[in-house]
Amino acid sequence: MKFAICQELFEGWDWNRQCELIAEIGYTGIEAAPFTLASSIYELEPERRIELRQQAESHGLTIIGLHWLLAKTEGLYLTSPDASVRAATRDYVIALGDACADLGGDLMVFGSPAQRNLLDGVSREEAMGHAADVFAGALPRLAERGVSLCMEPLTTNETDFIRTCAEAVELIERVESSTGAENFLLHQDVKAMVGQETDPVPELVQRHANRLGHFHVNDTNLLGPGMG
Repeated sequence: MKFAICQELFEGWDWNRQCELIAEIGYTGIEAAPFTLASSIYELEPERRIELRQQAESHGLTIIGLHWLLAKTEGLYLTSPDASVRAATRDYVIALGDACADLGGDLMVFGSPAQRNLLDGVSREEAMGHAADVFAGALPRLAERGVSLCMEPLTTNETDFIRTCAEAVELIERVESSTGAENFLLHQDVKAMVGQETDPVPELVQRHANRLGHFHVNDTNLLGPGMG
């Protein structure tokens, strides 16, 4: 198991300086936010991906994966009723998967609340279908690259679509039943579970253990365990 940190904390820092500090304070992994690496994942050249990976590894670190996948993008939306928008979103998720694998990672966390909220006139069930369409189109390529996609439930304060573990599993099972994909998993976040769920966190972890692909332990104030 890798003990990783989400590195957008250090946005604007030189990458090598980030790696140096992350290793110094005891982490063994980096979970990268794509927007800190390039304005678009299409602009992160293969050579630069290799360089980032090698610099991390020189400090004993693994880039475990990516999160905040659609943050600071334009024209992308998971639950859009527009098929062309969903196709662009699918293609971007695929490109993110390629970058993730090139960087040495094997997972991506789909949070991106601003790109998944229900749009006017779109019902929850319709949004489920639109999201399933995007993910079903992307997951085969991700599987080829050895990358899993982990759906992150978020609180009502952040989104109105997929707010509980049960809702995330509903979407996962929907995609799984239509595609047979085994690389669409659940992401659990302590902050989100405490802020949204009615059941205790340990119970939620046990209930969904067979679907769990990744876990964030930050408290509700976004600091470390026991700090908030």
